Amino acid sequence: MPDVVADGLRVLFCGINPGLMTAATGHHFARPGNRFWPVLHLSGFTPRLLKPSEQGELPSYGLGITNVVARATARADELTAQEYVEGGRLLTAMVERLRPRWLAVVGVTAYRAAFGDRRAVVGPQERTIGSSRVWVLPNPSGLNAHWTAATMAEEFARLRVAAED
Repeated sequence: MPDVVADGLRVLFCGINPGLMTAATGHHFARPGNRFWPVLHLSGFTPRLLKPSEQGELPSYGLGITNVVARATARADELTAQEYVEGGRLLTAMVERLRPRWLAVVGVTAYRAAFGDRRAVVGPQERTIGSSRVWVLPNPSGLNAHWTAATMAEEFARLRVAAED
C-alpha cells in the first residue's frame, strides 16, 4: 500500500492498517462505509469531498496518509501486539524523516498499542516525535458506532485549527 507523503506536511494521517478493499484498490480508506473522506471534508481539511482514488491530491492541501501496520486484513483485530509495536517504531522513523507538523493517528486503540500508552484518549497527546506533535482521532470505520460523522468532523476540525497555528 503506497504512502501518500511529502516533507513538511501540516498533518500526516495514520490509519491502523489497510483493509482488504484498500489493498485491492491501492487507495486508502477505500471501503464505502468508511467515513474518513467525508469527515475530512466536513471538518474543513479539503474544499470538496475527495474520492479515495483522488488521494494523490492530499499533499497539495498539506496532508498525507500512511498506516501503523502495512499488512492488509479484513479487520484490525487480526493484527498482533508485535505488529503494532513494530509499526510504531517504523512510523516514528518516518515522522522523524518527514517532519509533519502533526501526526494524527486514526484510532485510539491502535495508538495505545503502537506507542505503549494505555491511557491515551482522543485529542492532542503530550508525546512528540522530533518536532512533530501527535493527535489521536477516532477511527472512521463504519464499525465505530461510538462516533457519528458529525462528532468525528468536530474532532478533526479541532486538529485542523491546531495545525493552522
